[in-house]
Amino acid sequence: MRQMPDELTLHAASDPDRIPARTLYGIARLRQEVFVVEQDCVYLDLDGRDLEPGTVQFWAEDAVGTIAATLRVLAEDEQEPGLRAIGRVATAPEWRGRGVAAVLLDAAIAECAGHPILIHAQSYLTEWYSRFGFAASGPEFVEDGIPHTPMRIG
Repeated sequence: MRQMPDELTLHAASDPDRIPARTLYGIARLRQEVFVVEQDCVYLDLDGRDLEPGTVQFWAEDAVGTIAATLRVLAEDEQEPGLRAIGRVATAPEWRGRGVAAVLLDAAIAECAGHPILIHAQSYLTEWYSRFGFAASGPEFVEDGIPHTPMRIG
């Protein structure tokens, strides 16, 4: 069983109204720092999907509320009945390599129990995602200039 670093606490919420505003801000800020600034992808990260019914937000934060890592689970029933998608997996640079994203991913997979799960993995991370049971499920594609590979469990 993977363990969260002692300084961090794992949280999950399926109702965005139950997430404190400062926490939502921290989650959005981290996603912007990683995806828009660090990876140089200009796109609208706040796409409305965080507010959809069935979305579950996961995050790890320290004692003062700084977000160390985050991801979200989406219900993709319109694409395929029962399908769940894990996305927006982001870890602050100072927390990378310490197992934080792995703990969040384990929690997200557990949340999806009994459902097929899709992830569009950045291709350089396919081996890492395979450790959680994901397998490539389609050809590589480029999104925002970054190679991605669709992967699934179930």
